[in-house]
Amino acid sequence: MTMSQLPTIIVPARLQSSRLEKKLLYEIEGKPLIIWTAERIKSEAPDFPLFFAVDSPELSECLKSFAYESILTRVDHPSGTDRIAEANEAIGAEWVINVQGDEPLILGSQIQMLAESFKEGHQMATLASPFTQVEDFYNPNNVKVVRTLDGNALYFSRSPIPYARELKGEVSIDWLLSHNCYKHIGLYGYSAEFLKSIGQMRRGNLESLEGLEQLRILENGHSIFVGISNEETIGIDTIEDIESFKAYLAS
Repeated sequence: MTMSQLPTIIVPARLQSSRLEKKLLYEIEGKPLIIWTAERIKSEAPDFPLFFAVDSPELSECLKSFAYESILTRVDHPSGTDRIAEANEAIGAEWVINVQGDEPLILGSQIQMLAESFKEGHQMATLASPFTQVEDFYNPNNVKVVRTLDGNALYFSRSPIPYARELKGEVSIDWLLSHNCYKHIGLYGYSAEFLKSIGQMRRGNLESLEGLEQLRILENGHSIFVGISNEETIGIDTIEDIESFKAYLAS
């Protein structure tokens, strides 16, 4: 993959959010969250083309005021992946990387890892990192993933998986580290062809139950390769996450 063939980054951006109202426009140190993410992407992965797939003129105006390009998509998409698929009809990228708009600490090494996965023949890939705190393992806002021996996803869940039967579910950090327990990172890569096909897949029961769009792919019998990054990011879902991000900025 040459520099001219770098994947295009598309950030799905929805105005409303379930846990924090208009989260992406929430101002942190005088700047909206989505702009923190945009600036991080441009700093960490400056050579990758960058677009935002938005569902609101309010988001478009915010991005435009900071000179970022957005594409207005339908408001009724069930997931960010569906939103990106619509945007890519206009963009026409051959390979797409989906960075969540609430990931202001995403790393260039993680974006590059996904780009490299395309060379290995994967049509869809994502990332995960080892848990470093026990409380994070039990937090339903942190999505867990278990993998096959060759690195494909077996399942994603908000519940603590795998379950430590011999410990009745009460685990230590040493147990987590020695049993390959991973936290999903909200970053995906797809070929354009596979991305388009996702919108045509039947939505299954698990996607609705867990509220996890990636389960649609598994329920329809397809594979998602899961690369392992040893570097953590902070995804913003709650006021507590915002405080953690502020603490990072102040450090």
